[in-house]
Amino acid sequence: MNWRRRAITLLSFITLGGAMAFAQAVQKLTLAQAEAIALSNHPQISSFRYNALAANEATREAKSAYYPTAIGSLTGAGADDNSRIAAGGLNNPIILNRYSNGVAIGQLITDFGRTKNLVASSRLQAQAAQENVQTARQNVLLQVDRAYYDVLKAQAVLRVAEQTVKDRQLVADQINALAANKLKSGLDVSFANVNLADAKLLLAQSQNDKQAALAALSTALGYSDQHTFEVEDVPLPSAPLPQFADLVNQAFHHRPELISQRYTQQASEKFARAEKDLRFPTISAIAAAGETPVHQAALADNYAAAGVNVNIPIFNGHLFSARRAEAEFKARAEAENLRDLQDRIARDIRVAWLNANTAYQRLDLTRQLMQQATQALDLAQSRYKLGLSSIVELSQAQLFQTQADIEQASAKYDYEFQIANLNYQVGASH
Repeated sequence: MNWRRRAITLLSFITLGGAMAFAQAVQKLTLAQAEAIALSNHPQISSFRYNALAANEATREAKSAYYPTAIGSLTGAGADDNSRIAAGGLNNPIILNRYSNGVAIGQLITDFGRTKNLVASSRLQAQAAQENVQTARQNVLLQVDRAYYDVLKAQAVLRVAEQTVKDRQLVADQINALAANKLKSGLDVSFANVNLADAKLLLAQSQNDKQAALAALSTALGYSDQHTFEVEDVPLPSAPLPQFADLVNQAFHHRPELISQRYTQQASEKFARAEKDLRFPTISAIAAAGETPVHQAALADNYAAAGVNVNIPIFNGHLFSARRAEAEFKARAEAENLRDLQDRIARDIRVAWLNANTAYQRLDLTRQLMQQATQALDLAQSRYKLGLSSIVELSQAQLFQTQADIEQASAKYDYEFQIANLNYQVGASH
C-alpha cells in the first residue's frame, strides 16, 4: 500500500507541476502589446529597414564625386639598357630603372549638373525606401490585427460550441430517460444523439480553429514557433464611418506606398536628367607629387605636376543617347505606376468602406437573429415537452440557435477587423 501512496503522490506532483508550467506558458496579451511585439520582432520590418539603410549609403556613394580622390603609389621598375617598348599603347615607351613613391590627387571641377542629379535621384530613392519601411510596418500591423481578432473570434465560437454540447447533452439525457420509461420513442433518442454528435463535431472543429488562430498570431508577431496567448477583448469602435471621398483624400496624402511611389517617380526623373547630362563635357583637375630615392641619372630626386583635363564626348556608338532614352521611358513608366497605384488604392478603400458598413449592419441583424432563435428554441422546447411537436422541430430550433450564437459571436470581431482594414487602407494604422 505504501508504494501505491508514493506513486499517487508522485503522480500528483507531476500533474501539478505540468499544470503550473502550462499556466506559466500562457501569456496574457492585449492588442497594443501584440502590435508592439510585432513592430520590434517581425523580420519583414527589419528587412525593409536594412534596405533603407543601404539606400542611404547609395546617396553617399553618389555624393563621393564631389570630393577629391587621393591615391598613394609605390613603384619600382628594372629594365635592360636602352630598353624600349616597341608595341602596344601610345604612352612613353622608355623604361628607366627606378624606385619611387608618391601621391596623385584628382578633383572633379564640373560635369554640368550630372552629379547633382545623380545625388538627388539617390536621395529620393532613399526617401522611398524609408516609406517602404512604413509600408512594412502597416502591413505587419494589419496581419497582427487580423490574427488577433481571429483568435478572439475562435474563442467566442469555442465557448458557443462548449455550451452547445452541454445543452444538447442535457436534452439527450432527458430524452433517453423518457424513452427508458416508454414516454419517448427510439426516433427521439436517435435525433437527440445525432444533435449531440453534431455539437461535439462543432466543438472539435472550434478547438482546432483556435489553435490555428494562435499559430497565425504567433507568426504575425514574428515568432518561429507557436506561443499560447490569453488575448484580451477589444471594445467596439465607434460609428458611423467617414464619407468615402474624405477617406480617399486622406489615403492619397498618408498611404506610405503612394508617398514611396512619388519619390520613386521623382528619382527616375532626376536620373533621366543625369543621363541627359552625359552629352556635356567633364572638367577635372589632377595633381601628382613624390620622390624617387633610387633612379638613373636621367631622373630627378623629386617630381611634381598638375593639370586640368577636359573630356568631351564626341561619338560612342549612340550609347549616351540610348541611356538617356531608356531613363526617360522608365520615368514615364513610374508615372503610370503611380497613377495605377492611386486607382487601386481608391478601389480598395471603397471595398473596405462597404465591408465595414455591412459588418456594422450585421451587428444589429445578428442581435435580432439571436433574439428570434432564442425565442423559437424556447417555444420548440415547450411544445415538445407538451407533446405538441416532434423531435424534428426541436432539432431544427437547436440548430438555428447554434447558428445564431456563432453569427453573433463572429459579427463583433468581423466588424472590428473591417475597421482595422479600413484604417490600413487610408494610411491611418498605428
